[in-house]
Amino acid sequence: MVSAKALELCRLCPASVTSAVIETASAMGLPDEEIQRFIDPKEVIRLRLSPRLSDGRVHHVPAWIIRHSDTLGPAKGGIRMSADVDEKVMCALGLEMTLKTALINVPFGGGKTGIGIDSRSLSLNDRETVIRSFANAARRHIGPELYVPAPDMGTGEREMGFLKDSIAYGQGFATTRGCFVTGKPVVLGGIPGRREATGVGVVTVIESAAKEMGRELSGLRAVVQGFGNVGSVVVEELSRRGVSIVAIGDLTGAAYDPDGLDIDEIKSHVHVTGGVAGYPGAQAIALDELLTLDCDVLVPAAKGGVITRQVAADMKATILAEAANGPTLHEADDVLREREIVVLPDILCNAGGVFVSYLEYTQETQRDQWTLEEVRSRLHRRMTDRFAAVWAASQGTHQLRAAALRMAIEKLHEGLVSRGLQS
Repeated sequence: MVSAKALELCRLCPASVTSAVIETASAMGLPDEEIQRFIDPKEVIRLRLSPRLSDGRVHHVPAWIIRHSDTLGPAKGGIRMSADVDEKVMCALGLEMTLKTALINVPFGGGKTGIGIDSRSLSLNDRETVIRSFANAARRHIGPELYVPAPDMGTGEREMGFLKDSIAYGQGFATTRGCFVTGKPVVLGGIPGRREATGVGVVTVIESAAKEMGRELSGLRAVVQGFGNVGSVVVEELSRRGVSIVAIGDLTGAAYDPDGLDIDEIKSHVHVTGGVAGYPGAQAIALDELLTLDCDVLVPAAKGGVITRQVAADMKATILAEAANGPTLHEADDVLREREIVVLPDILCNAGGVFVSYLEYTQETQRDQWTLEEVRSRLHRRMTDRFAAVWAASQGTHQLRAAALRMAIEKLHEGLVSRGLQS
């Protein structure tokens, strides 16, 4: 039973993941005081950036750095550049990363950065200016033993290269002393396969789940919402394994073909036009139709909160693979459970990115060089191992989210006790 006091702990992070953590930790018998430590961020840093952009004006841009937890290691989390970021969203995403790093078993805590400007409206030069402005403002808050950022929505390896260069320049060296940022270009100390890691990890988990369910990937039908860094890789990797991609959608629109889309053609269309909308080789459908199409595997790989109670009730898929962060509302989980839809939870399903970030972190710390084959092999082993552990912990109930949350919370609890910080 969740206590009234525990339910009050959502004040900073009113998100589905918060409710799930409270319920799981309360069911484990953990005291409210410890649950509050899991929920509340350790540190919230608010910054004001003042970059002068190409329009000649000085823009005042809000930014946040959330160091949610450092129980298991330095905070780790992506830099999201979007006009709609705010403190509550960043805190919730920081909590999600805390759970993810604990579950995937890497020595990081959770964190997140939000920069409140629309990256899509900026030229490359202006994005560089904003990132360098952020680096100057955040110089006391980023470090290998403190907080290690990475790309997220609105940023990529190019922006991480700008960030590393700014930090190194400020230190007066050709490169940073240690790993200050992951997801960088390989030429600047990044690691091969980092950009594709999240999508590859998602498909590895889907394949593992299908195998446990007695099904082969080849011949299954999938719908993917999102065609960015994660969704596009998921589409390619599933298609390569013989899965028929019957629908793809992004911010611009959605395309549907019950016989399967031509992936090379749709990639070319997106490259030329900037989005899925208007693809001539398939039927155009409304974005809200995408999630309830007839398919075997549904992959939300874009924004959070898209799987509502109604969507869960109307869903045709038997496997829901959460490639995005927080795509399923807490209210929808009961429906999915009743309908026996296998949910591959985000803290497991999309953890491939942070695992390869850990490999990049160790590579740069040791001044080593890894090959793509080594990275892919390590990623496959870690994702299949952690899936097997979560599947076993679910004890045949297929309640993978509950099992994954419990495992992550147990790891965090062990970390608190080991540090002597248990109250």
